[in-house]
Amino acid sequence: MPADAPPSATRHRPVVAAPRIRQVVLKVHSRCNLACDYCYVYQHADQDWRTRPRIMAPGTVRRVADRLAAHVARHGTDRVRVVLHGGEPLLAGLTVLDRTVRTLRAAMPSGVALDVAMQTNGLLLDEAALDLCHTHGIDVGVSVDGDRTANDRHRRHADGRGSFAEVAAALRLLARPEHRARYAGLLCTVDLANDPIAVYEGLREFDPPRLDLLLPHGNWSAPPPGRHPDDPATPYADWLIAVFDRWYAEAPRRTGIRLFESVIALLLGGRSGTQALGAAEPDVMTIETDGTIEGTDTLKTTTASAMRTGFDVFRHSIDDALRHPSLAGRPTGIAALAPACHACPVVDVCGGGLYAHRFRDGAGFVHPSVYCLDLLRLIGHVRTVVTADLDALRRRVTAASVPTPVAQP
Repeated sequence: MPADAPPSATRHRPVVAAPRIRQVVLKVHSRCNLACDYCYVYQHADQDWRTRPRIMAPGTVRRVADRLAAHVARHGTDRVRVVLHGGEPLLAGLTVLDRTVRTLRAAMPSGVALDVAMQTNGLLLDEAALDLCHTHGIDVGVSVDGDRTANDRHRRHADGRGSFAEVAAALRLLARPEHRARYAGLLCTVDLANDPIAVYEGLREFDPPRLDLLLPHGNWSAPPPGRHPDDPATPYADWLIAVFDRWYAEAPRRTGIRLFESVIALLLGGRSGTQALGAAEPDVMTIETDGTIEGTDTLKTTTASAMRTGFDVFRHSIDDALRHPSLAGRPTGIAALAPACHACPVVDVCGGGLYAHRFRDGAGFVHPSVYCLDLLRLIGHVRTVVTADLDALRRRVTAASVPTPVAQP
């Protein structure tokens, strides 16, 4: 039976022990209404967005839906996630987004749950957009970098105007009780020029259920700001530790922070909730507005061709594309990391860091992360704090279990 057989024909096939995807980043619109100077889509090596359609056509969406349905049926998957992405996905218009989600859901085999999310800059997030999100159960993540000063340092309109006032209004709307169920969280890119505590407190003002703190994209050939490869300083770890200590000490905590929660989970033998840590197999696929299938889109920051697979939804199945080196075809696990990583005391937590951050021009990805020293210091700090807490808990439990002496008459 061909890999692209319709869902009805593949529904009863046995589970195949092969790589599979759990998340599709669907580029429903290829342009943006902001001009953030750090954007990995528009400001780095890969400029293919210039030649792609602005909006994903209905026929392309149908092919995506068919390919995804065939894939989940073949692998016996009971849940898959699609993230409406861009550019700015709301530029596609509510009619397009409504049709897109309906097409995807209609194609799913019986018993397969399709979770839908959207990552937006918030500028077009209004009551009508949120009504659509409620209709389809779309979880909304918003990108914002902290308070006005921090956010408007980079997240600006093309004419230089800051975006904070607009995104703040959208977040106040999203946080209202009637919309709270659709509020997924905030995504913030770390900037060493911003005060970490001011950023954290600025983000908390929007009452997010979760925060994602992202290291700015860079690699050994194009280091991130303030990260000098031969410098033993750890400026990003210092920034993150300041936030961690404030967050960890809060009782009760008002929000989750995915990076810190993932470090703690991995230290305790659990799983990472972020691609930035751990050595799990890649399970995220990007599909562009023209139907091109690509790997994780952070690879756009390395070379102009790192993401290009030569596959598309019109000619190829998802399983075909998964064999490409930018997806599940690349080496994974600890054995695939640089030799220097193998003896590292935190390799089981770090996992080599984000794949794109290991790149060196002309030498590929078999290197430690450009953030290696920062990750080592951050993970070590979290381990020290959590270990002290666990030791204190054990002492309390031991003390409570010792029977109280009974006075003799």
